[in-house]
Amino acid sequence: MPAPGYRYMGEPAAIVVQVYWRPGCPYCRRLRRALTRRGIDAEYHNIWDDDAARSFVRQANRGDETVPTVRVGQRMLTNPTGAQVAALLPAYAGDAAQPGRRSRRATAWLTRLTSR
Repeated sequence: MPAPGYRYMGEPAAIVVQVYWRPGCPYCRRLRRALTRRGIDAEYHNIWDDDAARSFVRQANRGDETVPTVRVGQRMLTNPTGAQVAALLPAYAGDAAQPGRRSRRATAWLTRLTSR
């Protein structure tokens, strides 16, 4: 049986992103948008509808039902950004924003603003 978080389909193992969420959570909504923008597919588990998902989230967060909780392979993240999730995926590792560095868009905007 494959390890949790991995799929075996006759090809190299694909890392599966699993997002544990609940309805009405603004942080869950923000993460879903960020993953969609990056083209990252994920499996979504509603902790209010799925007792196993709720139990997993409690175990990962010392008894708290903190969402979003994300499992990437064997790694767990609580309330991550899209960049933090992408950094754990080999295909996206080079795209993750580096802390302390401005994006080109932010730099261009700042340049236009200060040159007036």
